[in-house]
Amino acid sequence: MTQHWADDQFAAADAAGFAQLAAEPRTMAVRYVVDGGRVEVELSNSSAFAFPARLVEGLANLEDDRVTGVSIIGSGFGIEWDALDIEVTVAGLVVGVFGTERYMAAPGRRAGRTHTAAKAKASRLNGARGGRPRKAFVG
Repeated sequence: MTQHWADDQFAAADAAGFAQLAAEPRTMAVRYVVDGGRVEVELSNSSAFAFPARLVEGLANLEDDRVTGVSIIGSGFGIEWDALDIEVTVAGLVVGVFGTERYMAAPGRRAGRTHTAAKAKASRLNGARGGRPRKAFVG
């Protein structure tokens, strides 16, 4: 009897997982726009976004004709440049993940984390004035 209960529970969880996947936006169209050097992605929920192709690991210094070969993979959950062996998830792109963990951690990719004497001085001055102003919440 216990085994039957576990099977029912598994089936329900499986169905819930498929329902969540069905509701998640997927890529319906993707293209590289030479004028501007960006990749445009259209999603199943009628939204779209674009990003500079050069941000993707492996695409920074390529000619346009090599970058145009972008296509949809994984039932719309990713895009790829098959000839270049480059694949990225759309969910990752939406949150700004353009490559591997090592690539994203590279020094040139850490915007705003640079430590300079001028930034340290500005931070000390801001702290002496009471720090960053609190956000005002309306509601």
